[in-house]
Amino acid sequence: MTNTLPRHSDATPPKAPPASGGIAKFLWNAAGTLFLSLGIVGIAIPLLPTTPFLLLAAACYYRGSPRMHRWMQTNRYFGEYLRDYQEGRGMPWKAKAVTVSLLWAVIGFSAVFATSDTIIRIVLLVVAVAVTMHMLTLKTKKKEPGHARESTPGN
Repeated sequence: MTNTLPRHSDATPPKAPPASGGIAKFLWNAAGTLFLSLGIVGIAIPLLPTTPFLLLAAACYYRGSPRMHRWMQTNRYFGEYLRDYQEGRGMPWKAKAVTVSLLWAVIGFSAVFATSDTIIRIVLLVVAVAVTMHMLTLKTKKKEPGHARESTPGN
């Protein structure tokens, strides 16, 4: 018996169709704007994860606004980063190093100066370890020929 379902690579799962109703599009776009805002704030605040929010924003805009989805994919600051992550090409080593360094600096500062609660310190440590493990398991993107430097979010 043969499988008649279309085959998709692991990096590009099948996508849901764009929303057709006005209210649905509004809600998808509102959610996309919220997640995009959180992702942008997350660029400056390492404790707030950038990539998941940008991925959620792109998915919401895919359903609500093809124009905004296209804008995210071609944005000069995070478009290449977002496309590389979505397509499984990974992150440049420099971006990983900066991300993990900033993460530990902010979490370390928070654990020492912002709280005295042991439970919160443990939660911060668990978050830092989990994010670090995720970053280290991501594929490391090699420089492509003709590119003078690696791109990182925010550069």
